[in-house]
Amino acid sequence: MKQDNLSAKHNPEWALFLPAVSSFYISGLGKQRKGQNYFDQARIPASFNGDVEKLNFLNSKEGLYYYKWGLYSAGHANLDTTVDDPNESIIREREEGTFMLGDSGGFQILKGQWPADWKDPNCPRAMIKRKAVLKWMDTYMDYGMCLDIPSQSLTTFGMKDKNGNSLHGISTIEEAISATHINNEYFINNRSGKCKFLNVLQGRNHTQSDDWYEEMKKYCDPNIYPDNHFNGWAFGGQNKIDIHLTLRRLVGIIYDGLLCEGKHDLIHCLGTSILEYAVLFTDIQKAIRKYHNPSLQITFDCASPFFSAAKGLAYYNTTIEHNKKWSYQMEKTAEKKSYANDNRKFRDAVLADGLHKSFTDSPVTDALMMKDMCYRGVGFLGQHGKETKTSWDTLSYTLIQSHNVWMHMNAVQEANRQYETGVVPKMLIHKFEGDNFFANIVDEIFSKKTKQESLDLIEYHSSYWKQFQSGSQGISGKKTVNAMSMFEELFTVEEEPIEEIEDSDDAMSLVLE
Repeated sequence: MKQDNLSAKHNPEWALFLPAVSSFYISGLGKQRKGQNYFDQARIPASFNGDVEKLNFLNSKEGLYYYKWGLYSAGHANLDTTVDDPNESIIREREEGTFMLGDSGGFQILKGQWPADWKDPNCPRAMIKRKAVLKWMDTYMDYGMCLDIPSQSLTTFGMKDKNGNSLHGISTIEEAISATHINNEYFINNRSGKCKFLNVLQGRNHTQSDDWYEEMKKYCDPNIYPDNHFNGWAFGGQNKIDIHLTLRRLVGIIYDGLLCEGKHDLIHCLGTSILEYAVLFTDIQKAIRKYHNPSLQITFDCASPFFSAAKGLAYYNTTIEHNKKWSYQMEKTAEKKSYANDNRKFRDAVLADGLHKSFTDSPVTDALMMKDMCYRGVGFLGQHGKETKTSWDTLSYTLIQSHNVWMHMNAVQEANRQYETGVVPKMLIHKFEGDNFFANIVDEIFSKKTKQESLDLIEYHSSYWKQFQSGSQGISGKKTVNAMSMFEELFTVEEEPIEEIEDSDDAMSLVLE
């Protein structure tokens, strides 16, 4: 079985997609590679020759496909670096040459899963987590994000502990900024230098985002921190999906001298799954490399391939057409006990039975029979001695996650390939200037000789930025006007838009309960 080397297919000129690796996904594979026989040999698909390491895409020798980049969150990790943990051997013992970006665990703070008074610099519970996250990052990650307090924490302030106290203590954007300062100061003064760190920018509208940047930009400044400044940026909140704000922020960073080659070479956009943004980020990267920092790498992540599998969804196709909406297509896939003895190839069976109108094989599904996915037949008894409700078991979910991850990676690469041939999504074609595309405008913005010229050009195209739609995350499209400071000065907004944040491991926990 020939390996699909997606690492070799990646063009270095493209922005780089990082799958947000699920701890559920790697735990079973890790236990198996450590000899715990987590998956019964009789259960493993015959084409795998008894080795589920084929699902480890970070393994250049054994993986069905090889992709050497990823993101893993401290929020799901075992932060104790003094103990061996088979669950995480896929990450901790990954081969040389792979790249892993560490997310800091801000999601766990806003969800109240790391309870502490984060705005109090003397809170012992916060300090325990702060120290553990930094140690874990320095031990296992190539790059890591500072432990920011997401701006969405304001919406979860009301979650209380048994004593009636907020689980994180953050009720205002000022408190989120103050708490992030505390974490940044600790990281910048105690980092070992093994891991490079990104300065995370938050904010749920333009005003908050501008204030956050002005407060936090010093941590990337070599003049203030010559030996231990942060090494790049992570765009969260409104910064990552409101292109008007994204471009303004980048121009500001550049003219503040905080995107220098060799000092700030990575920008990461958190949780961005929209396919059009894959080529949009590539255009931005090319322009900044051309005029300002030739070593800049823009990365972006999402957990959608893992999260969708928890809902029983399989990616089955990708739509990439000129002047159309681009999309990953997913829907419910085969899940029926009567398939437990079905020896048909998975793709052939789902098409023959009308489960999908079309289906793109991944290296994973290409190696599967229907019975490999729908393993539990009629009468199959679970661990409690009762017949299971579903034909899927833990390996079934792992298999569909692996398929979905390949589909997402391949879609991002194919989008960039098609874009280079002149296939442009509708979102990036200027609706007021039909012959003017995003790439042309972005190149012109970053070619300007002064900051003000760049900002003026961004404002000139302000109507164009409103056609950029980012799905459920933050404010985008025409709603971006609600996020601008002038709007807030003139009107009262009763209800802030809530950014939808999905967690694949939480979803899997619910499925497997």
